[in-house]
Amino acid sequence: MTGAASTGVVAPEAGGASAGDAAPAASVTGAASASVGVPAGAAASAGAAGLFAAPVAPVAASARSAVPTAADPATPAGSSAPAGTSAAAPTTEPAEPTESAAAPGAGGGPAARVATGPARSSPAGWTGALGTPTKVLLLRHGQTAMSVDRRYSGRGDVALTALGEAQAAAAGRRIAALDGVDADTPILSSPLGRTRQTARAVAEATGGSVVVLDELVETDFGGWEGLTFTEAAERDPDLHRRWLSDTAVPPPGGESFDVVHERVTRARDRVLAGYAGRTVVVVSHVTPIKGLLRLALDVGPSILFRLHLDLASLSIAEFYPDGNASVRLVNDISHLV
Repeated sequence: MTGAASTGVVAPEAGGASAGDAAPAASVTGAASASVGVPAGAAASAGAAGLFAAPVAPVAASARSAVPTAADPATPAGSSAPAGTSAAAPTTEPAEPTESAAAPGAGGGPAARVATGPARSSPAGWTGALGTPTKVLLLRHGQTAMSVDRRYSGRGDVALTALGEAQAAAAGRRIAALDGVDADTPILSSPLGRTRQTARAVAEATGGSVVVLDELVETDFGGWEGLTFTEAAERDPDLHRRWLSDTAVPPPGGESFDVVHERVTRARDRVLAGYAGRTVVVVSHVTPIKGLLRLALDVGPSILFRLHLDLASLSIAEFYPDGNASVRLVNDISHLV
């Protein structure tokens, strides 16, 4: 889905966005981030048209396994604090190791890692956050035929296009080149084919394996699945208008954004209980990724309508064991150039 206007109107998944995205003017992108680089071979892998046009490709199967959980987990590290809670006064920040990425032409991988700028600083110096955070790398899946046609794409199990496969491969190389990512880095995926394909591309680049987490699945759009924004509005005009303004209202036979947020919160809790203090790759869809960013930012549901996430975009959130969180990157697509 992609937003059609600055008024918060929600439109079907498009080539560069999905459920709840706002107009382009409201988008946030990390393309100019100095903490990461652009992996080599991204454009070449997509053919003469680069990463912008290609035919549809078939989906493959993937094994399912469970996310480890603590026997008696305590309150999740990412539990939201009351809205409006102020941060501690700024202090001198301790330095952190520089994040790195693949050098141009190196093709990704540990041997290609290079320093790309001054050492990153820890947000703990500003917020008073305690403990080692769980670093969650949030990757949206690559392009599908549904996103090309701007149709509601929720539970429909559609495959990546050839372009989508190239996007996934480029994102995989980008993630594999980040500090803290190796063959032991967990890769968690939504159960749908498009995310599992994208997650497998990451696993091929890192040498890791994919674990399916059902709570990361996209919104169930019910009777609107496969329809365009206009078709859904014409079919159910009153319901569609209410759905656009009230996150408690579900599509016909589907689930509301409030229900999605509840299960995304459960997913966050499982990740923090099972992988505390580690770096984790989460491959999902627009609404769940927005939900995880919403939890990290401790903001309301308006983020669904004001935040733009492109296909195969990378966002990063860190969740601390004391309940603090820090969003370090949003909607970065520099690896797709």
